Amino acid sequence: MRTPTGDLSDGPAEELGRDQPVFGPEIGEFEHSERRAAQADGEGEMKTGTTTVGIKTADGVVMATDMRASLGGMVSSKDVQKVEEVHPRGALTIAGSVSAAQHLISTLKAETSLYETRRGKDMSMEALSTLTGNLLRSGAFYIVQPILGGVDDEGAHIYSIDALGGTTEEEYTVTGSGSQYALGVLEQEYHDDVTVDEATEIAAKAIQSAVERDLASGNGINVAVVTDEGVDITRYKDFDDLL
Repeated sequence: MRTPTGDLSDGPAEELGRDQPVFGPEIGEFEHSERRAAQADGEGEMKTGTTTVGIKTADGVVMATDMRASLGGMVSSKDVQKVEEVHPRGALTIAGSVSAAQHLISTLKAETSLYETRRGKDMSMEALSTLTGNLLRSGAFYIVQPILGGVDDEGAHIYSIDALGGTTEEEYTVTGSGSQYALGVLEQEYHDDVTVDEATEIAAKAIQSAVERDLASGNGINVAVVTDEGVDITRYKDFDDLL
């Protein structure tokens, strides 16, 4: 077979994109991912603004969020669901681009369902946190900063996952524009023997504190309680119903 001697980079192969790796794209190599991420941070993208909280207890996890979405300087929605079940015993909070977060949640739901179908058992929280981090590192989900919480055979888990996919397991964590206000409450109120009921009240206090000071957070609270029995998500417009 004759070996080509010419430079093929100027021919049709370049136009067809054949200069790319045959097995690409690898993680982080999605075309124009950096430019698309920058665009997602613009004024035209609907964002959740957000304060989200996750607390680990001996019997499960409690996750709470506010209910406001913003579009530039405008409140675009007062009734946003910012915590979703993504696993039979796991949930994810969202902060950042709404469209990207919705896509991430639907992808995680599909992947966990496929895992259960293929293996006949639920995905562990460690595996689910790794999957979530890998999806964020791919660059396909723009800017999303979730909290993942759930219960598996090893107990309760709360994972803080940054926008680039870095994952750390925590006792409690926060994300979003009101984080600093919520974190101060958690630092004061959290203790090692906290119960699910106590954690629910602490989470509500943390979200309320953020809502008082952060313009991008407000309009009520979503609370997810995850135990061995599953995921229970409740919505409250009035904090007095929890405190």
